[in-house]
Amino acid sequence: MKTFLYAVVEMIAKIHNRLMQLNNAYEYNFSDKELHFLVIGILGMAFIFVVYPVFKWLAKRNHVMVIAWIYVFTLIIVITFAIEIGQKVTHTGNMDFADIVFGIVGFIAMFFAFSVIRGIYHIICRTIRKNKEKNTI
Repeated sequence: MKTFLYAVVEMIAKIHNRLMQLNNAYEYNFSDKELHFLVIGILGMAFIFVVYPVFKWLAKRNHVMVIAWIYVFTLIIVITFAIEIGQKVTHTGNMDFADIVFGIVGFIAMFFAFSVIRGIYHIICRTIRKNKEKNTI
């Protein structure tokens, strides 16, 4: 986990240094905070332009559960990383990448069980509805 986080931090540092070099080379004189404002703002908008059409397409086809799953899955990833980083910083546990993987797999397994139960429920409801329609005809 430590190696992974250092690699991520190193990659972010390289990107940061490159942006600072571009900032200095073109004499824009943006502060670090202004660069964060611009880069994260642009990155967020790029995500919006990709995610919005996908979610709109899913919503039109009544796949709201897929949208909810994507949102929750993203939150689970952020939360598991935050927990592990918090354990490292506060020394309340061991920061371990395997913990992140097991947490995410736990969510996927429980969601799979939920999906099976939900599927069975919908099949039963559909069957009951069809039987009622058949009996009223």
